Amino acid sequence: MNLVDEQIAVITGAARGIGRAIALRFAANGAHIVVSDVDEAGAQATAAEIEALGRQALAIKTDVSVANEAENLIKATVERFGRIDILVNNAGITRDSLLMRMDEAQWDAVIRVNLKGTFNCIKAVSRPMMKQRQGRIINISSVVGVMGNAGQANYAASKAGVIGLTKSAAKELAARNILVNAVAPGYIETEMTRNLPAEAVETFRTLIPLQRQGMPEDVADVCLFLAGPLSAYVTGQVIHVDGGMVM
Repeated sequence: MNLVDEQIAVITGAARGIGRAIALRFAANGAHIVVSDVDEAGAQATAAEIEALGRQALAIKTDVSVANEAENLIKATVERFGRIDILVNNAGITRDSLLMRMDEAQWDAVIRVNLKGTFNCIKAVSRPMMKQRQGRIINISSVVGVMGNAGQANYAASKAGVIGLTKSAAKELAARNILVNAVAPGYIETEMTRNLPAEAVETFRTLIPLQRQGMPEDVADVCLFLAGPLSAYVTGQVIHVDGGMVM
């Protein structure tokens, strides 16, 4: 059974890593995908992989932190496909530094993309989904937004904000059958984490009961559940995908 067969899904930050894995998993389960990223070439590459799976794909360069670009992303999706069934807010950045050394630009950049960008996309998609009287919104948070992390005050604040935004949006949109949930990944193997020193990797692993880092596909599978019919009575939740790191 294709869990999202013929559904139209917009996935931000889908040029690589977790976003790309979500896009490919959804496409493999029957969805047509709008690939959004600031990296236009990367978005086009992901779109080509989706088309190779026999699904339709549209790559759109988008800076989600800019409200009118988020609005144009949703507008272009509706113009192309006639509707939008799923939005995955995955786009995010890091600008790590100890709090006492963090400058205003580092703080603002992370809040602007991770939190304001998620708000921009939810706001833009809410009107067409309300007209449809159905939709799924999945926001990618982080365990760091729950437990905090030294050197990531900006990132932790942005991801904690995403959790609060998720719960508020879920309450506002539930009457129109729009489900809003968050996924909080733990230590996932991506381009960013591959560059960590071996000592740091080993430290992370000691905190994970399953004793391994997660893969982007682990996150994609949970997103697929939240996007499909098996989660029809799930909204306002934060699902940790972290190997038991935060219990």
